[in-house]
Amino acid sequence: MRQTIAAAAAASALLAAGCVRAGEDRPALEHIPAGASIETAVRSVGSGLPFSAAVRAGDVLYMSGQIGTRADGSLAEGMEAQSRQTMDNIAAILARAGLGWNHVFRCLVMLDDMSQWAAFNRVYVSYFSPGSLPARSALGADGLALGALVEVECQAYAPAPAR
Repeated sequence: MRQTIAAAAAASALLAAGCVRAGEDRPALEHIPAGASIETAVRSVGSGLPFSAAVRAGDVLYMSGQIGTRADGSLAEGMEAQSRQTMDNIAAILARAGLGWNHVFRCLVMLDDMSQWAAFNRVYVSYFSPGSLPARSALGADGLALGALVEVECQAYAPAPAR
């Protein structure tokens, strides 16, 4: 009985949040495939691509962490260049979803070296309108994918198109 009540409560919460449609038992998800620069970078280290660049669940776009890979799969050089390329990669995912920076409400920043936090911040703030920065966390990481210096993961408000 307890499991039935918990399942009903969870289903109700997903329905209220717009993550499922009435009569469905699982979230209505839209997957946005990873872009060419990510695919090239992952192929260059000899593995498949085990994630979507983003998944829209209800009115939220959940983006996978992005690093500063260029279209050819190489990493930009230095913290500021990687930060800018990382943010540009996020902008490309937002654009593919029909969104912009004004839709981003939360970011997680992972830095290989926390002493580079100020250098990252100088680039980061340039992507947002003054006074409308998203909520954010930053943490130091002991190694990031492909030897990156920075990785950023964001969520954006992605209202469903009018029907």
